[in-house]
Amino acid sequence: MVTTLGAIAEPNRFEIVEFLRDGPRSVNEIAERLQLRQPQVSKHLRVLSDAGLVEKHPRAQLRIYALRAQPFEELNSWVGTFKSLWNERLDTLDEYLHEAKAKQMRESTNS
Repeated sequence: MVTTLGAIAEPNRFEIVEFLRDGPRSVNEIAERLQLRQPQVSKHLRVLSDAGLVEKHPRAQLRIYALRAQPFEELNSWVGTFKSLWNERLDTLDEYLHEAKAKQMRESTNS
């Protein structure tokens, strides 16, 4: 998880991941989209590849990069644990507010 988060924490790599969400792309397409030189993009793609986030498919002279699903599924699962925690806390808060409102209404009708 730390490797995944570290890899996508850099803004250009995050933008590459966002661009690859639409489908596989060549290094040149990525470079053009991000307005970076090809060697810079290749360096970022190497980091993403080493982190297991992308895979490379050679096609003639081109190298096509695509996202790998597994690391993003793991990230989603991890984030989901926080969602459950916050849902529980919000449910508890909701119950407390309903009880406080009911108590306030009882007190105002008894006054």
